[in-house]
Amino acid sequence: MNGDGFKRIVFCDFDGTITVEETFVAMLGKFAPEKMREFTVKFAENKTTLREGVRKVVESIPSREYARMVEFIRDREIRRGFLEFLKFLRERNTPFVVISGGLLDSVRTRLAPFGDCIHAVYAAEVETDGEFLRVISPFEEGDALVSKVRVMSRYEYDESAVIGDGATDHEMAMNSSIVFARDRLAEFMAKKEKRFVPWNDFFDIKNYLAQNWKI
Repeated sequence: MNGDGFKRIVFCDFDGTITVEETFVAMLGKFAPEKMREFTVKFAENKTTLREGVRKVVESIPSREYARMVEFIRDREIRRGFLEFLKFLRERNTPFVVISGGLLDSVRTRLAPFGDCIHAVYAAEVETDGEFLRVISPFEEGDALVSKVRVMSRYEYDESAVIGDGATDHEMAMNSSIVFARDRLAEFMAKKEKRFVPWNDFFDIKNYLAQNWKI
């Protein structure tokens, strides 16, 4: 357990949420194109899980490519209003926690300019001492390489907000007070008939919380 109790906390996905594009998918497509195509087909046919498939793709990449993989993400576009949103949360002593299904070093590299405003970053780690990369994930569970609800359970809080866009955010969204959803996550929430707030950029989220999270 984290040990710190918070009145409010924000948990946020990274790929396609903080970044405009799905950077992890783009990275794997560049460095392991054949394995990625194979995984995409098998996953669509329900012949593999996200956890199994992503591990196989990453572990097919030679360790010598890792530095280039990390650099690949450094200049990827961040969604509008991100810095302003982080400052808004910091002014209210509300921690911002990033939970990604991608790789920790690459996520941290892209978020380095915002580090002072980010409470913590969670993602899968890799070992590079062998010929090929090896995935290490302290939060591996079920079909997920990174179980986002397991990360959430490390914290104590009265109220939470989740920000996401895809399938890896489903459980996280179902265990939060407020859900900001776009794309596939919004479709999922609608099917479940669960309340969510649609959004386009972080200004939308900031404005909503400014009105609804009264001090």
